[in-house]
Amino acid sequence: MRILGLSAFYHDAAAALIEDGRIIAAAQEERFSRIRHDEAFPARAVRYCLEAAGTTGAGIDAVVFYDKPFLKFERLLETYLAMAPRGFRSFRTAIPIWLREKLFQKAEIGRALDAVDPGFGGTGRLLFSRHHLSHAASAFYPSPFDEAVVLTMDGVGEWTTTSAMIGRGTSLTPLREIDFPHSLGLLYSAMTQYAGFRVNSGEYKLMGLAPYGRPVHTDTMLGNLIDLKPDGSYRLNLDYFDFATGLTMTNRRFHELFGQPPRAPDAPLTRFHADLAASVQLVLECAVLAITRHLAAETGLPNLCLAGGVALNCVANARLRDDGAFPNIWVQPAAGDAGGALGAALAVWHQQEGGSRHAGVADGQDAMAGALLGPAFPQADIEARLAALGARFRVVGDDALTAEVADALARGAAVGWFQGRMEYGPRALGNRSILADPRDPDMQSRLNLRIKNRESFRPFAPAVLAEAAEDWFPGAGRSPYMLFTAGIAADRPRRTDPTDPAAGPDTILRPLPGPSAEIPAVIHLDGSARLQTVHKDLNPRFHALIRAFADRTGCPVLVNTSFNVRGEPVVCTPENAFACFMDCGLDLLAIGNCLLAKADQDPARAAHRHFAPD
Repeated sequence: MRILGLSAFYHDAAAALIEDGRIIAAAQEERFSRIRHDEAFPARAVRYCLEAAGTTGAGIDAVVFYDKPFLKFERLLETYLAMAPRGFRSFRTAIPIWLREKLFQKAEIGRALDAVDPGFGGTGRLLFSRHHLSHAASAFYPSPFDEAVVLTMDGVGEWTTTSAMIGRGTSLTPLREIDFPHSLGLLYSAMTQYAGFRVNSGEYKLMGLAPYGRPVHTDTMLGNLIDLKPDGSYRLNLDYFDFATGLTMTNRRFHELFGQPPRAPDAPLTRFHADLAASVQLVLECAVLAITRHLAAETGLPNLCLAGGVALNCVANARLRDDGAFPNIWVQPAAGDAGGALGAALAVWHQQEGGSRHAGVADGQDAMAGALLGPAFPQADIEARLAALGARFRVVGDDALTAEVADALARGAAVGWFQGRMEYGPRALGNRSILADPRDPDMQSRLNLRIKNRESFRPFAPAVLAEAAEDWFPGAGRSPYMLFTAGIAADRPRRTDPTDPAAGPDTILRPLPGPSAEIPAVIHLDGSARLQTVHKDLNPRFHALIRAFADRTGCPVLVNTSFNVRGEPVVCTPENAFACFMDCGLDLLAIGNCLLAKADQDPARAAHRHFAPD
């Protein structure tokens, strides 16, 4: 039985296809459309899923949308009525859009499916899942656990913002939930907007900014913004927020509480903004720890699954891991709304169809296949596409590719690495990655300012051989999806007089001792890193490359960041990769077994950053 899951119309639209419970394909629409966080119907992602499964619309048994639009509309109406006359401007803006478009999403989805392939037959096979059920299903069913507590936290679904369920076998039983407008995700997003970043895309920037600050505003937040109880229940003080009925996240009273207006997106980042980031990060961690400790004590279960946008906060995830209330934690790598497409499909398979779990997956392994579920390109196709672009490249064997790229990395080159299937979810995991030497103390600023074209404080992740992880990051455990932070080993040498991490327009001050002198490009100022453990069975080519780099340098770690530049989605096709390579400061590009040196290329072939849709 083939089931197609969809998420769309809010942010991070995606499609996922399962066959008899096995995940065949999954991808975000933004990768194909080249529109960051694209919310449109995922027509290109649907087309890819059909091609990956070798089927057509007629071969799909059910299509499942990841939430229920009518319940979301009900929440909007009830909120406006409860708070009237406040929010009239927001009401006047939102309701016409709902009446014109979103209220009739079933028909819209049917038309969009038929535009991809008339074999879908409109809405006859279309089902709708609840938003947090989709998140919970995406977390539990692919996990390696037969029994677990399933915690989902995000901004808001239809009504729910935080939910706890018990997963057993193929069942998911609700335990408790917290509803809108009380939301940890919205609290974090409010501070994201106040700090000058975009909601639904800048939250990870706020998390990356936090190590540069001190949590001096934590008591102010806990005393005014959120009432957090020992059992993890909480309520926001809506006197300080405008998201329920307004056009912004915060209001004048919020700004007066902290003594400054919201930061403009192009204004300098200061110690004040870093301290805000550190403070709200600590508040989030306190709330999540309170919730999980209570759930662990109540259920007695050792396993925890996480999904929802808050589950992408790898610092909070690490606090949960180190706390030990749940000895075993698994996080869905596509934890945000994109992962809802997969969860919706899995929910129907297991709950409606009574299907079994983990077809073809070894005991103790998850069912996500390393999250490498997007499109791949045969070698002959890669060569033809590059030739059509006028690219100058050499084709080498597998061993030569590994050796030449490892040599280049050891010499200080920044390398675009495009291999195999594209990742599903926000993290680069070694198939659509920019790689570099983490030992270079200038590499972080070089990658940020000359290649990624983004803020200088933004951290990079270490990709470390799984078998060497304990020596470098003790206690980190298995982390193939880059969803936990870990501390650098205490016996690794550290700098005592770090250079100022700020550059360009940033004015962040140095708050803490410097990072490890061995791999400074990937260590935050607090000595932690957002870690990826690279396993030979999940990604043998990436594992072989890091092994070759370690053989040359003694360092089994590489800088791993997503293959894109600021404002662009991660590259999807060889054309995207070549355009990005030509437009930024990368030295070498490896696509399949093709090697491209920047010095060999015709400058006239340089492409504009805004690559055409695929």
